[in-house]
Amino acid sequence: MASTSAATALPPSVSLRPRRPLTSRLADLPWWILFILLAAVFLIYNFVTNASYREILGVLSEGVKLTITITIIAYSFAVVLGLLTGLGQLSKNVLIHNLATLYVQIIRGVPIIVQIFYTAFVIVPAAIGGLNALGAWLAQAGWLGPANPLVVLNVRDVDFLARGIIALAISYGAFSSEIFRAGIQSIERGQVEAGGALGLSRVQALRLVILPQAIRRVLPPLGNDFIAMLKESSLLSVLGVGEITQLGKKYAAASFQYPETYNTAAFLYLSMTLVLSMGVRLMERRLKTRT
Repeated sequence: MASTSAATALPPSVSLRPRRPLTSRLADLPWWILFILLAAVFLIYNFVTNASYREILGVLSEGVKLTITITIIAYSFAVVLGLLTGLGQLSKNVLIHNLATLYVQIIRGVPIIVQIFYTAFVIVPAAIGGLNALGAWLAQAGWLGPANPLVVLNVRDVDFLARGIIALAISYGAFSSEIFRAGIQSIERGQVEAGGALGLSRVQALRLVILPQAIRRVLPPLGNDFIAMLKESSLLSVLGVGEITQLGKKYAAASFQYPETYNTAAFLYLSMTLVLSMGVRLMERRLKTRT
C-alpha cells in the first residue's frame, strides 16, 4: 500500500520509463547536419581567406539570378500545365483523358536531358514551321499581309534559354499533373455530393469546393518539385545557357581549378535547396495546424 502511494506521489515530470542507452541516443542524432555545417564552415573559410575561391564565387554568383529566374518562370508554366493535365486525366471525356494520360506517360518515361534536346531541336523548330505555314495560309486568305510576323518568324529567333524553359515546363508539367490528380482524388466523394445538393454544377463544385481543398494538400509536394526543378535547371548547361553549372564548367576549363569551382557550385546549389526545404517544412507544419 505504501509503495502504491509513493508511486502516485511522484511529480508529473518524473518518468518511470528506463532511459535509452547513450549509443542509441547518439545513433538518432542528425549527424548529416553536422557534416553539412562542417563543409559550410570549410567553404566559408576559403571564401574569406582564398582569393581564388572569392573570384570563383563572384563568377558563379552571376548565374544564381538566372538559375532562379529559369526555375520560377518554368515552374509557373509547369503548374498551369500540370493542373490542366491533372483535370484532363480525371475527365470523363475519352479523348481528353487519353491525351492527358499519354502525355504524362511519355514524359515520365523519357530522361529529362533527352526531353531538353528534343524540345530544343525538334518541338520548337516544328512549332515555328507550323506558325510559318499558318501565316502563309492567312496571307493567301487575305487576312494578313504577305510579310506578317508568323511568316517571318525564324527558328533562330527563339534562343536556347527560352527553349530550355519550355523543356522544363513540359517535363515538370507531367509531374505536377500527378500531384494535382492525387490531390483532387484525395478529397472525399461526399464533398462533391454536398455541392450537388446545394445546387452547384460539377464545374462549380470543382472550382469552389474541391480545388481550394486540394490545392492546400498539394502545396508541399509542389514545393518539393520546385526544389527539384531548381537542381534540374543545371541540365540546361548542355544548351549553353549561362546558369551556375555552365559558368562553372567554362571557368574550370579555362583555369583548371576544378575542385575549387565545383565545390563553390555545390555550395550555391546546396544553400538554395536547404533554404527552400526549410520553407517547405514550415509550410507543411502550418498547414497541419490549420487542418
